[in-house]
Amino acid sequence: MRVCVEVFSSPGCGKCGHAKDVLRKLAMELGDENIRWREVNILDEMDHAISLGVLSTPSIAIDGQLVFASLPSAKKLRTELKNRLRQTRP
Repeated sequence: MRVCVEVFSSPGCGKCGHAKDVLRKLAMELGDENIRWREVNILDEMDHAISLGVLSTPSIAIDGQLVFASLPSAKKLRTELKNRLRQTRP
């Protein structure tokens, strides 16, 4: 089972680009078959962002739950994803 990650971003956000780069690298490291991620432009999907409690960008939701309300370190994000992957294994 895959872990679904959403990166909430806004146009012109420099940190958002960095968040996407970090996530792209982690997805490759942990296996694209394990991590499915997508970028969510909060201007296009405002209702979805609000429903998860996103107040700023970049924010990261994992499996439909807001986990990071601001940009985490790559180490924290890697640890969280690895923990989630362990939980999804039978």
